[in-house]
Amino acid sequence: MPGDASGSGLVTTIGEAWRLARQRIDRLDARLLTEHVASCSHADLLAHPSRPLSARQVWQLEALVQRRTSGEPLAHLVGSVGFYGREFRVNADVLVPRPETELLVELALERLRALHEPAVADLGTGSGVLAISLKCLCPQARVVAVDLSPAALAVARMNAALHRVSIRFLEGDWYGPLAGERFDLIVANPPYVAMSDPHLESGGLPFEPRMALTDGVAGGDGLDCTRVIVGGAAMHLLPGGCLLIEHGHDQGEAVRQLLQEAGLAGVATWSDLAGIERVSAGRVPGSRDKESQQDGFFLQPDEL
Repeated sequence: MPGDASGSGLVTTIGEAWRLARQRIDRLDARLLTEHVASCSHADLLAHPSRPLSARQVWQLEALVQRRTSGEPLAHLVGSVGFYGREFRVNADVLVPRPETELLVELALERLRALHEPAVADLGTGSGVLAISLKCLCPQARVVAVDLSPAALAVARMNAALHRVSIRFLEGDWYGPLAGERFDLIVANPPYVAMSDPHLESGGLPFEPRMALTDGVAGGDGLDCTRVIVGGAAMHLLPGGCLLIEHGHDQGEAVRQLLQEAGLAGVATWSDLAGIERVSAGRVPGSRDKESQQDGFFLQPDEL
């Protein structure tokens, strides 16, 4: 980063800082980091490129650019990320929400809008984006969010306060804190990357919590957590209730089989915007069967 830190304080301008930063990192990343450090908007950056940065801001930007070149996620550097139209706080204690997970929110909303005061459980809530998004968009829902990590729950609680929603947060392993409870809907985005997958050592993944990415089973297929969630779903779903679970790009068939083996009906899979199988679902047969068939929420396996 340019400038004379020993000078009177004017080291460079926001326009010049952005220009130099984008020579080292992605153009958009450079812009967002510059705006973050300068506390300015995109419009300010374009309209007033000669606005000065202090020496302290220049060195702050230099440190962030260096961290970005090492692969650290942009969301960690600016402390937040957009998800389904809202901004959420994130840090190294939680997985950075991915755009493809928004499909899970859309599918959940299709189901919840037809129900009166539905009971919802979010397993492995992380930063809380699923639970909070659903509560914001379906205020009548009673939402509980579970995570094994106290640090992740602290971030989720902070995000719930930020968006002014009331959610019951519980610390524990999947269904552990939910003994005897049943729900209209269970959503989950569990760790599903196989422990041996080389992608865990590339991109920004080394900077994210390993327990949120992989089940940690040596020589496994990454589906150990998914097996626990699917296997316990029937005991925690109300009649007609459903499970929506995210999975890896090549795991759709295996997850459908797990759902069927667990005795769930109407098993189906949906693809994300990239055309990749991303979310699968199944429901407990019961009083909502007719409603489920009418609203078209669940496709039959031969329609996949």
